[in-house]
Amino acid sequence: MSYLVGKDLFKNFYIDFSQKELSVLKGINVSFEQGKTYAIIGVSGSGKSTLMHLLGGLDYPTSGSVLFDNQDIFKFTILEKEKFLNTKLGFVFQFHHLIKELNVLENIILMGLIKGDQRIKCINRAKDLLKKVGMFEKINSYPTELSGGQQQRVAILRAIFNKPSFLLADEPTGDLDAQNAQGIVDLLINCQKEWGMGLIICTHDKAVYKKMNHVYRLNEGILKLENLVQ
Repeated sequence: MSYLVGKDLFKNFYIDFSQKELSVLKGINVSFEQGKTYAIIGVSGSGKSTLMHLLGGLDYPTSGSVLFDNQDIFKFTILEKEKFLNTKLGFVFQFHHLIKELNVLENIILMGLIKGDQRIKCINRAKDLLKKVGMFEKINSYPTELSGGQQQRVAILRAIFNKPSFLLADEPTGDLDAQNAQGIVDLLINCQKEWGMGLIICTHDKAVYKKMNHVYRLNEGILKLENLVQ
């Protein structure tokens, strides 16, 4: 069982290259456990994406640390961090960030190839995953030939390809209609259950965050556990 922990996380930004600082995160302490689901909610501009980027090691805090199984990810060597990002964390964003020059199969197996798995093993796993989400017939299609919901499904399969300990999803339904959004949330939850991942999702959608085990609200740089009235 793995844990992803933020300790005393502060993040400041300079405004318009001036000396004035904007404090976005103000000493956040939070612990996420593998196998459980979490939502981070808050108004636009509250710093949800900033927090997700810190938790995932995509950005550095002004101060504080992020621990994965008691190891500070910001003290990893370049190679250690690359391995950590490729095998322990999966990322899904509002915009899918698929590589348009690669087809569906190639986009999905990319993470496995980077890890060093055999190509045939990666192809077979990708085929199995595509069958699970009803997209096997799109295996040779390119991103521009897919709908928004289909592109996001491919992005999710790419993110879970190496069976990460945690899946971080930053507004994954923000660019989708209600029907496609519901399908994406169901897929995320099903993947989380099947592979025992921790799921951390930033969202504005009440229908999404009510399905999570724990809900945190980020407000004025402070993260607090939310008591939801059912």
